[in-house]
Amino acid sequence: MIGATDTSSPASPVPGAWEIFRRPLPHQNGRWLTRLFIKGFLALYRNRYAAIEGFEHISPDCDPFILVANHSQRPEAVLVPAALFFHRQGKPVHFMADWNFKLIPGVSTIYSCGQIITVDRKPAKPKFLNVFRPWLTDKVSAPKRAQERLEAGSPVAIFPEGTVNRSTDVLLKGHPGAAQLSLKTGAPIVPMGIRFPEVPAGRKIRDSDRMSLHVGPPMPPPSRQELSGRGGLRKWHLAIMEEISRLSGKKMES
Repeated sequence: MIGATDTSSPASPVPGAWEIFRRPLPHQNGRWLTRLFIKGFLALYRNRYAAIEGFEHISPDCDPFILVANHSQRPEAVLVPAALFFHRQGKPVHFMADWNFKLIPGVSTIYSCGQIITVDRKPAKPKFLNVFRPWLTDKVSAPKRAQERLEAGSPVAIFPEGTVNRSTDVLLKGHPGAAQLSLKTGAPIVPMGIRFPEVPAGRKIRDSDRMSLHVGPPMPPPSRQELSGRGGLRKWHLAIMEEISRLSGKKMES
């Protein structure tokens, strides 16, 4: 059945800095730089997380899956993966992120530690920076790399809106790439809503605003019978976006 039932646990606070550094990350044994980055980053920016809930839906026992979430500020590209790494005992979720961020000094190291899948669809601004594109992108396309990760048993994460949407009220219709990838691989969709509880209604979301993460239960891809007829992919994509809408507290774009 297309859809999901909410069985998420109540929201819980982010651990204190001492607990963060004491927590073992067994899935990152031998990768000291990644462990240091995850713990240091999470401890440094722990006050940016207002609350988290539903992380039991993305435990390592749930792999593989496709995490999908709304995208409202640029720091999410680092803050969200760091939180997921930590709560998954260091086991990564392979986010798909734009290559343009690698133009910022130090971000390539973050991409490497996070094992991020680089998306090279958008050109750089200003245009002359495109000269660096061959060195900052992968030879294998992002959809193909994501499929390989899933088939190898690892989860991936996608922001289906495809751009930073700073509206507190409206969720963009988004792109069906996550829905297509789910149907192709059989991996379930795990929806996540990113909220900004301290942002007043009507004011645009800023990069400095605190977030709360709300992970919903997995959504198995529909059967062939449910996809029969015209518009099957569109209906599956719409069901995914409706879950993100519910979890994020945003209304679907009309």
